[in-house]
Amino acid sequence: MIRRTFFTALTLAAAVGLAQAAVAPSAKAGATLDRVMQSKTLKVATDPAYPPQSAQKPDGSFEGFDIDVATEIAKRLGAKVEFVTPAWDVITAGHWGSRWDLSVGSMTPTKQRAEVLDFPAVYYYTPASFFVHKDAKYTKVEELDGKKIGVCAACTYEDYLRGTLKIDAAGVPPFKFLVKPGEIRTYDTDLNVMDDLRLGDGVRLDAGLSALPTVQGAIKSGYPLKVLGDPVFYEPLAVAADKGDAEFDAKLKSVIAEMHKDGTLSELSKKWYGVDLTSAGG
Repeated sequence: MIRRTFFTALTLAAAVGLAQAAVAPSAKAGATLDRVMQSKTLKVATDPAYPPQSAQKPDGSFEGFDIDVATEIAKRLGAKVEFVTPAWDVITAGHWGSRWDLSVGSMTPTKQRAEVLDFPAVYYYTPASFFVHKDAKYTKVEELDGKKIGVCAACTYEDYLRGTLKIDAAGVPPFKFLVKPGEIRTYDTDLNVMDDLRLGDGVRLDAGLSALPTVQGAIKSGYPLKVLGDPVFYEPLAVAADKGDAEFDAKLKSVIAEMHKDGTLSELSKKWYGVDLTSAGG
């Protein structure tokens, strides 16, 4: 998955965050796991703007699939969970130091990200789907050729529209680039795309591309949208850790494997998405 561009003051904030990330040390062998075990706290980075994956409630608490997964991981490590919400580009830049221990944020393990992050385990797969205004007359994805399509900036969905997406993960179905947009418009978040599309068919956008669960959640909450066609690709989504702590990675891999095996991840997926997304094509 995912995301993001910055404007005005946000640009400065992101630059500061990236500068801090650049000087923060990478994890040393055993350091992150030792810190978690000693403090009995697992500090997890997440994005609260992507229901049903994660959202922040009015009382400041968090809810969603990623939130439940992170909470269960912490429980199995014998720790309590604490959530933090850094900018997405800061998370993917790596070199976290001790600012947080883990990202449970529906992150696609790309080769570029793997240069600074470790991806101990995939915990589910998200289908990516095009969506249009409910009044649109399109009947298939290929009809979006030459159209204005909105997408999150610096995310896998933008890569797909530009024809550059590469997913090198076992078990992921092959995919084709079915659309050649006339114009790609990038946004801070997927929900911003939906806000423009809800204004009407062709008013600002003709279509958008996002995670199917995110689109379904928006429709359920009242957005006048509809899904167009079948998913165009599936992306594996993994927990991410700062590069360099093999012991922490091994522990996380074991915990996620247990959660797959005992059905915990399947049940959480059904709770939040209404379907089991814990296997590719599921």
